[in-house]
Amino acid sequence: MLNPMNFIKQNAARFTCMTLVCGSALLSGCAGAQITNASAMNPPVAAQRDAQTGTSAGVPAMAHPDTIYVSTFDADPRQVKLDSGMLQKLKTQLSGSSAQQQQVADAAQVREQTADEIVRQLQAMGLHAARSDGPVPADQNVLLVQGSFDTIDSGNRRRRTLIGLGAGKSEVTGSVRIIYQPAGGAARLVQSFTADADSGRMPGIAETTGVGAAAGSIATTAAAGAGLHGISETKRAGVSDDAKRLAGAVAKQIAQIGVANGWISAEQVKG
Repeated sequence: MLNPMNFIKQNAARFTCMTLVCGSALLSGCAGAQITNASAMNPPVAAQRDAQTGTSAGVPAMAHPDTIYVSTFDADPRQVKLDSGMLQKLKTQLSGSSAQQQQVADAAQVREQTADEIVRQLQAMGLHAARSDGPVPADQNVLLVQGSFDTIDSGNRRRRTLIGLGAGKSEVTGSVRIIYQPAGGAARLVQSFTADADSGRMPGIAETTGVGAAAGSIATTAAAGAGLHGISETKRAGVSDDAKRLAGAVAKQIAQIGVANGWISAEQVKG
């Protein structure tokens, strides 16, 4: 029987090569979020005057909001796509819950996590933010963050783990509206955009196993690859983390509006 220590010594180079390649693949396929289709409505008067005169008026287009109120985004549980893998379906059956109940639970979780994370990140940047699904004070300058989810798709974890490169990816997308309501004045739409977050294009075990095969150690590489992918899946497990990534992108977009209007500095956003 081969001594374990000797085995490790003999295969140290293979382990090192395999780990570096797999680790690089994990980093290159990182999950992320993006903002698209951003449309600014009703250009600020100050900005229009600057364009005509070629000088800077130095006056914020919108007064600093007393509070940024984040509403819980709308979501239709019937649009939620559950994990299509057989293992996940079996877990749902064993738990005693129906697919419809799981859809409702997933929709509720994504809604709560998104709203909470937007508020948390805005507060971390020095902005006064709070959750609210009801009427807001009419005697305050407020910014309203509203939206609805277009996609809540758990994808297929098994395909993400084995194949990767976008196969079986989870995804959450939403349409967002930023509304400014001045004290005693009429509310107006400041910006609308689409936010999208997914689990990324990390290579699967089948892709990274090829390195080990070339070195004559398929089983070893597959086992280690499974461990790496398992860790990665735990850190970015489906729509739950997608919701948080989407919230982060939304918070940064709001912060950019704050920078443009002098509410916060660019350094606060980067921090």
